[in-house]
Amino acid sequence: MYQPYPSGSQMPEQPPRPIAPQPVLMATKLMYVGAALSALEAIYTAATASGLKAAILKGHPLYTTAQVHKAETSIVISAIVGGLLAVGLWIWMARMNGAGRKWARIVASVLFGINTVDLLITISQASAITAVEANAGVSIALGVLVWLAGLGAIVLLWRGESSQYIATASAKDAAA
Repeated sequence: MYQPYPSGSQMPEQPPRPIAPQPVLMATKLMYVGAALSALEAIYTAATASGLKAAILKGHPLYTTAQVHKAETSIVISAIVGGLLAVGLWIWMARMNGAGRKWARIVASVLFGINTVDLLITISQASAITAVEANAGVSIALGVLVWLAGLGAIVLLWRGESSQYIATASAKDAAA
């Protein structure tokens, strides 16, 4: 059978969405902090690009001027594009997890795993970075702060209250 379409200006009543519990709200705030830190990371890399030339020459003393310039440009563009992508993913995950989307918690967890691997690689390469690249310490510190924001968000999203909210919100979405 079918339900008749409501007449006039009446819209069918939608069941109220559950209110996100405190852990989910805090997780979304941490995700917005992660977005801001990721933007700061990209800006810092772009702003300190002049220090890259000496580091590139130290690691590759036979590079021509054109090769050094190409390497500098490549690093800066990668940092900016990667930073914008990271900011977008942080914001998207904050909004979707805040809305209680079941898949979003899993995606956020996978992205946190990728961020963990990236941070470990960055730290392992830090021993190979010479003192010429003074901004390496700041970059690593920002990376650790981004990772901590992600860790906090993931821990909060997998708490019992959060799981209950996500299950309820997902059931309401499926019913709608």
